[in-house]
Amino acid sequence: MAFSVVMLSWEFPPRIIGGLAAHVHDLSVELAKKGVEVHVLTPDFPGAPKREEMNGVQVHRVDSYKYPAPDFASWIAMMNVNMLDYACGILKNELQKPFIIHAHDWLVAQASITLKHIFRMPLIATIHSTEYGRRGGIHDDYQRMIASTEAWLAREAWRVICVSRFLAEEVNRALGTPMGKIDVIPNGVCLENFSSSGSNSELRSRFAAPHERIVLYVGRLVYEKGVHLLVEAIPRVLQSVDVKFVIVGEGYLKEWIRRRVEEMGVAHKVYVTGFLDVKTVRSLYAVSDVFVMPSLYEPFGIVALEAAASRLPLVSTCIGGIGEIVSHLHSCVSVYPNPDSLAWGITQVLTNPALAEHLRTNAYERVKNEFTWWRIAERTIEVYQGVLGEYAAISGWKPRV
Repeated sequence: MAFSVVMLSWEFPPRIIGGLAAHVHDLSVELAKKGVEVHVLTPDFPGAPKREEMNGVQVHRVDSYKYPAPDFASWIAMMNVNMLDYACGILKNELQKPFIIHAHDWLVAQASITLKHIFRMPLIATIHSTEYGRRGGIHDDYQRMIASTEAWLAREAWRVICVSRFLAEEVNRALGTPMGKIDVIPNGVCLENFSSSGSNSELRSRFAAPHERIVLYVGRLVYEKGVHLLVEAIPRVLQSVDVKFVIVGEGYLKEWIRRRVEEMGVAHKVYVTGFLDVKTVRSLYAVSDVFVMPSLYEPFGIVALEAAASRLPLVSTCIGGIGEIVSHLHSCVSVYPNPDSLAWGITQVLTNPALAEHLRTNAYERVKNEFTWWRIAERTIEVYQGVLGEYAAISGWKPRV
């Protein structure tokens, strides 16, 4: 069955906020390789072309910065209006029918649901996380707005895709989505984009002296990622091993981290980089000695796949979806979410070369066998085809002539 897919996402390279951008990019590229016509609609970005073909994917960057917005929710609402207006022209004039509308998270819910009803074509939603999980509950009206939008998107979708069993159960509890409506399809990684070679001495010297080992963290600098626990573990690790901690990412804890390491007298051992481009981050994986994921909430954990693809040993709390990727003393060192346990895990990897080799080998094999985008695209196409088969069998809901 020939069909097209229109993906809506609020982030897409070069606009990268979190793991969603990588997910949408890599999935859409792999679908295009398999002959699916894919259009990605996403907000524009300074310096990026308004429209381009990227590895077989038609990328449309919609103007969403023209109007001032008093807050993020207002900006999201205007972005959806602009995306909807642009999408109507694309869907009407350029796509073969039938087509799938594929929404990624609540931020594009309004445009996606409206397109579904205008064109009477099926909607699929990938939920990457929930507001309930991110905030440990719903505590105010702003969070209730987001949670209700997530639930609305899940109700309107023909099928809901979740990136882990952990998240599927959360979507079932928090959003009321029946388990029978949910497909679990994980994130993936392109192995060819990652190297196990640590020979980039120039890059390494930017972050650490030759005698220092490198402990790497990559992620948002926010509470739910547990980066504050890693910061508190730093003096404990330095009692045993001479290391440099490289903390990559942006978030509201960035300045707190800088103040805290000064207070503890370890600022000379910590490099807070802020945002780094994808190429540099991938090279950092290759020159580092251990990767740390101290998450308190993690629906999946795509950086765990990236570390494994780089053959970089992992120390993690294994909370949420991470535990579906790796396991203790087989492909990672699993620790409790506290500084003492984190320090113990990091020290175990750095002082035991045989353990480090065992972890990196097993994690790489697991990712190679189960988490490639080729496999994930195949499973996604199966969901598309199943939905389109059901859609073709009904008679009461079809496009208006």
